Amino acid sequence: MRLSPQKAVKRSLLGASLALSALALTGCENGSVYGYEKDLSSVNEVSWHLWRGAWLAAAVVGIFTAVLILWPVLRHRRKEGDPQYPKQTQYNVPVEVAYTIIPFIIVAVLFYFTARDEATIIAKEPSKVMHTIDVTGIQWSWQFGHQDGGPSAVVTGTPAQPPTLVLPQGERVKFNIYSNDVVHGFWIPAFMIQIQNLPGVTNHIEFTANKLGEYPGRCNILCGRNHSQMVFKVKVVTPAEYDTYVETLKAGA
Repeated sequence: MRLSPQKAVKRSLLGASLALSALALTGCENGSVYGYEKDLSSVNEVSWHLWRGAWLAAAVVGIFTAVLILWPVLRHRRKEGDPQYPKQTQYNVPVEVAYTIIPFIIVAVLFYFTARDEATIIAKEPSKVMHTIDVTGIQWSWQFGHQDGGPSAVVTGTPAQPPTLVLPQGERVKFNIYSNDVVHGFWIPAFMIQIQNLPGVTNHIEFTANKLGEYPGRCNILCGRNHSQMVFKVKVVTPAEYDTYVETLKAGA
């Protein structure tokens, strides 16, 4: 049965709404919505709302764009007896102004919230920092130096044996980010954290891991032949377990 243009548009809108609802509900069983879990780290507390807002904005723009495409396709398709070519219009000033201003407003709003949240994420709070860890990217693995344990409390990985970055739950950690060779990317996806390891430059980031567990980490900048092997594991433990771990590193040096 052939649908009328109006019914076809309504059905398309219904399908888009169902797709948006499915997106919103994805992963609700484990608390993960829009691909990330809330409050795993102090960065998630800030970034998660920005991430959610960006997805919702993208969904609204996508549905609106789909409607604009489907409406002329279904409503104004050629019928028997119509001329071969429809009336040609050179330009429409109001429409052209609208599709210039609206994207600008969308980008400006996203830029504002991104800049605001970025300033919060990279803000330094020395009075709250309880531990300092040096993170060095090397071709092709990672080295983690726990300053609490002195120069001997260092974990160095290899492509065959990726290292583990142990963090204390609920305590703010300052990370000094280095590179021994080329540009790398220190990335913990679950924590919504990424910062570059730059040769000759020391970057810094501070955050708190909120939830016990293990999370994957990796380099997300193409850094050479074995880039795909630059992985590591993040293990969040209790503060007491963290102190014991650092003492173990010192004793085993």
